[in-house]
Amino acid sequence: MSDHTQSVLDINLSAMARNWSKFSKLGAKTTAAVIKADAYGLGAKEAARAFQDVGCKDFFVAHFDEAVKARSFISATSRIFVLNGVFSNQSEIMAEFDLIPIINSIEQYEIWENQNLPFALHIDTGMNRLGLRFDEYNNFEKISKNANLKLVLSHLACGSDPNSSKNITQLSLFKDACEYFECEKSLSASGGALLSDDYLFDLIRPGIGLYGGNPHDFGDNFSEAVVTLKSPILQTRIVKKGESIGYGASFIAKKDMNIATVALGYADGFLRSASNSGFAIIKNTKCKILGRVSMDLIAIDISNVESVKFGDTVEFLGKNALIDDQANCANTISYEFLTRLGNRFKRNYFYE
Repeated sequence: MSDHTQSVLDINLSAMARNWSKFSKLGAKTTAAVIKADAYGLGAKEAARAFQDVGCKDFFVAHFDEAVKARSFISATSRIFVLNGVFSNQSEIMAEFDLIPIINSIEQYEIWENQNLPFALHIDTGMNRLGLRFDEYNNFEKISKNANLKLVLSHLACGSDPNSSKNITQLSLFKDACEYFECEKSLSASGGALLSDDYLFDLIRPGIGLYGGNPHDFGDNFSEAVVTLKSPILQTRIVKKGESIGYGASFIAKKDMNIATVALGYADGFLRSASNSGFAIIKNTKCKILGRVSMDLIAIDISNVESVKFGDTVEFLGKNALIDDQANCANTISYEFLTRLGNRFKRNYFYE
């Protein structure tokens, strides 16, 4: 039985695949796909299938459990890299499922070095999260002699900002580190891959750009929209001047207004920080969110839209409501918006 009060999340797998194909044409020898966090909340199994159909053979996840699960729907001939590396109680299962840990420390290397199986090495060039630091360079030469080392990578801290000088600094440091190694090299995720050919190296690792988010903080979006979120209107009403809307009375009408209450809220993953700042699209008209986003409901201003009624649908994400614009209104980024989208939606996966 269908629930007509349920919000609907349409996920365009063809657009997802086209985004991967665009990255694959940038010039790197290999284009991987980052499918961590359940493919940024959109479904790792479905996403991986779409990427494999257009030629992707390398995948990145964050956690061990993600990798084990991914092996069940990713070709046995494809590589799965585990960004967070390996713990001692995971090495046997990693070997069984043919997973490739990304070694982030000497401790992790000591766990893996006797496995006689492929691994990757993360070198920290300025992010200061994971990876071997340059003051550990004495270990570079030791690790470089291990024939099972297949990939050396680093990660840009400011890849989303093409104007950041930190990108140039990290690029230089990574080139210095690469002198120790003869295996594949990888520096860039989505944003870095679009900076210039200098940042491509052998392998790029697009993530947000595959799912429709803009890899850069400003400028035209390289990627095509993938997600459309539509929610039904449960009620319309006139709010009089001076009346409040929603919890905490955080919005007071300065004039008589026509509003619609929509079946969407933070329990669905639509961020509460979009209160009084986010928007929806109805009949090509942008309608502001009024008051707080509550658990199940949102009020929007439909004063400038004609003939809106119960049962009409409202677009909160899509080609007319871009994920980055919505995220900006909520004072966050598209990554968080996507990964917060929950399981209450009716999800439609489709190819076009």
